[in-house]
Amino acid sequence: MSGESSQHASLPVGITMGDAAGIGPELVVKLFVRGLPAPALVYGDAGSLSRAAGFLQASHIVVQEFPNIDAWKQAGAQTGAQGSGPIHIPVISCASPIPADLPMGRASEVAGLGAYAYLCKAIDDAMSGQIAAIVTAPLHKVSLKMAGVNYPGHTEILAQRSGAGHVGMMLLNDELRVLLVSIHIPLSEVPQHITHDNECNAILLAHQACLQLGIAQPRIAVAGLNPHAGEEGRFGQEDINIIAPAIACMQEQGMQVSGPYPGDTIFMRARRGEFDIVVTQYHDQGLIPVKYLGVDNGVNVTVGLPFIRTSVDHGTAFDIAGKGIADESSLRVAFELALKMKVSIDK
Repeated sequence: MSGESSQHASLPVGITMGDAAGIGPELVVKLFVRGLPAPALVYGDAGSLSRAAGFLQASHIVVQEFPNIDAWKQAGAQTGAQGSGPIHIPVISCASPIPADLPMGRASEVAGLGAYAYLCKAIDDAMSGQIAAIVTAPLHKVSLKMAGVNYPGHTEILAQRSGAGHVGMMLLNDELRVLLVSIHIPLSEVPQHITHDNECNAILLAHQACLQLGIAQPRIAVAGLNPHAGEEGRFGQEDINIIAPAIACMQEQGMQVSGPYPGDTIFMRARRGEFDIVVTQYHDQGLIPVKYLGVDNGVNVTVGLPFIRTSVDHGTAFDIAGKGIADESSLRVAFELALKMKVSIDK
């Protein structure tokens, strides 16, 4: 590993707490309690994390608040378990404190403002090379809207604030990888987003994602938009007139991509090992098969950013927030994947 890569590997991973009224604080505390394979710090609210440690009866947790990463480093950069002593959770303070009486499981302006501030600060630190990657706990779209933040989710905020030209949402687990052409838009608007450029960009991002995962020669399948991938135009023209020519264009650039394939069978073929990733045309076409296989090991990755970002593939789970029963498995897998992708992208 080069000197630059070694330096990057020594940087901490930044974890954003997400919505304070959801399961994010609990997930973060559980993640630290079980121990982490690399240094990490949290962009979030110290009070919320302390309260989560309280209802989890994790009395050995020490939440430490810092104004920035330099202050954390100067304090000794403690994180995770320290032998048999307390477990330190360093928190970068970047928003107004969350009120101690904030109702759990409800959307709120204050939680939305906080979640947005945590993410923005993490993005800024990633862009300035102070953290190795961003791993995000879930935020709540209604809370964002109540706070006046007019973005439909993490992906759009990440793209805008980082200045990334083209980004893609990839969902993956042990059995399947999918990347979306269109993301958080109404189903009625999907056809107008099926353009030659969008298809080519999605295929290119799928190829890049596989390379970052260590797949040297990615095999990319593209799902059709219409039933039976249009069945030679009988059920729509997009598959013939737009998707197929885009695939041919990317084949000419040397990519191992094929399709469009019927959406009702391509995921089964990918699970069997025929393809490394499936490019899907809209949100539910790609996310339903991944989430059907279970969210515990699922990860959301934003591809095309100038840094690594991974996330849980579930929401804030307001119905169980504050009850101590949330499963942190997806956050742990997201953290571990961020470490692997970080090493891969540096090569």
